Amino acid sequence: MTDREVMEFDVVIVGGGPAGLSTACRLMQKAQENNQELSVCLVEKGSEIGAHILSGAVVDPKALTELFPDWQAMGAPLLSEVKVDELHWLHSATKSRKLSHWMIPKTMHNEGNYVISLGNLSRWLAEQAENLGVEVFPGFAAAQVAYDDDGSVAGIITGDMGVAEDGSEKDGYMPGMILKAKYTIFSEGCRGHLGKELIERFALDQGKAPQHFGLGIKELWDVPAEQSKPGTVIHTAGWPLGQEAGGGGFLYHLENNQVVVGLITDLNYKNPHLSPYDEFQRYKHHPLIAAHLEGAKRVSYGARAIAKGGWDSLPKMSFPGGLLLGCDAGTLNPAKIKGTHTAMKSGMLAAELICEALQTQNPVSELAHYDQQMRSSWLGKELEQARNFVPVMHTLGTFWGGAYNWLDQNLFAGRLPFNFKDTTPDYACLELASKHQQPDYPKPDGKLSFDKLSSVFLSNTNHEEDQPCHLRLKDPSIPVAENLPKFNEPAQRYCPAGVYEIVDDGQETRFQINSQNCVHCKTCDIKDPAQNIRWVTPEGAGGPNYPNM
Repeated sequence: MTDREVMEFDVVIVGGGPAGLSTACRLMQKAQENNQELSVCLVEKGSEIGAHILSGAVVDPKALTELFPDWQAMGAPLLSEVKVDELHWLHSATKSRKLSHWMIPKTMHNEGNYVISLGNLSRWLAEQAENLGVEVFPGFAAAQVAYDDDGSVAGIITGDMGVAEDGSEKDGYMPGMILKAKYTIFSEGCRGHLGKELIERFALDQGKAPQHFGLGIKELWDVPAEQSKPGTVIHTAGWPLGQEAGGGGFLYHLENNQVVVGLITDLNYKNPHLSPYDEFQRYKHHPLIAAHLEGAKRVSYGARAIAKGGWDSLPKMSFPGGLLLGCDAGTLNPAKIKGTHTAMKSGMLAAELICEALQTQNPVSELAHYDQQMRSSWLGKELEQARNFVPVMHTLGTFWGGAYNWLDQNLFAGRLPFNFKDTTPDYACLELASKHQQPDYPKPDGKLSFDKLSSVFLSNTNHEEDQPCHLRLKDPSIPVAENLPKFNEPAQRYCPAGVYEIVDDGQETRFQINSQNCVHCKTCDIKDPAQNIRWVTPEGAGGPNYPNM
């Protein structure tokens, strides 16, 4: 039995993204208002706050204004207000049509929003949290949930440091700590490994539609000053995904002569030969997109899964001893193509409920009213209005689903009396390789399109080499024995970082895991058709280090 140091807090928060940091800030604000003494700890697996944060990102400042009404005077990094807001339908690799503003669902309009780096906003929120008295610990991965004897959540256990690949203790070995709390908040981001455990343990998804996901791949480019148009927002639908998959592309102009470009591929696609990474490389060659990248230099790359299920996929968010928040719970509004404000609001609501509970002499072990509080807030109303946005696209396709959403959102404010549900998990949508053709992806040209390894290099990804692999196979035989003959082992293609390879040396065919490359996108945990891959947290501070993403 490992002896572990124990630290006790009123609240422990897992994850230094917008939801977790908003929870932390609001907790301390409420404590000051109520003259409460409150100890709050936030742990983040990245080497620094923002290191693992990846988003488009167009942000609605609604929640930020509630949290910090004077955020502009305080220097929040929202600098580029949206000035140009366009949606284009890409007919082919060369043709496109700009849709009139009235043709775009109102929920996708971006007036009053800002083009930002979500990583930089998270760094700013962390500064505010620390100024308010929160203890922020980056580089500490929450590896396990700590449970009380009665089965309730009692806190977390941080990951051991200095464990070799074979499980032995290296020089400098340091066991993880137990961080005990009256309430533990899990805001790990999409498909958090502890959140996944909690959903299963407490049956939080009972009676709910399965969560659905997209894979977002993004690059940051430095563009010539004369091409910079801060506040320009371009979204696209159609090509290159077309009939193969749902999703769409985006290109935003930030301040400081920078442009972000990306593609989101819905992970319910059927063709196991499809490669979201290679679709993104093709996307940048479309004349509409390439024009913005002419003479530019690519400076960063990253990828992250996105929760898209919405209202009917929301799990119960409370359990004995804590809450699931933000992307972990799926409280994102897919109709707005932006979820930062909703993730933040989920944390602020949690903070207010926790402070109220802690004022009693015997705080309840479960914040059972949280779900109702969330659903009755503007966050819940947004999600309910958008309940059909993704399911109808999955049911009717991008074009006709988009037409339904325009009618529903623009004329009826989401009140059409229909309820579309997609009850097939993303991994179960994959069909046999024999039923599909392999796309003919062009070789990268080194100007607009690039290979995976050079892209991973730009993500600044690094893991300590001699440590246990954080990509666990429940059955090591499945990739070669089952996934390869049935699906041409799709992990080779759905992973945007080249982690998985089929290696055939003439004598043996084996499945190779290059865990050093992992950018923590969680796609493998979601899309593997056998649900055989389990993503767990590596040693703290490992993974990507995103600048300005």
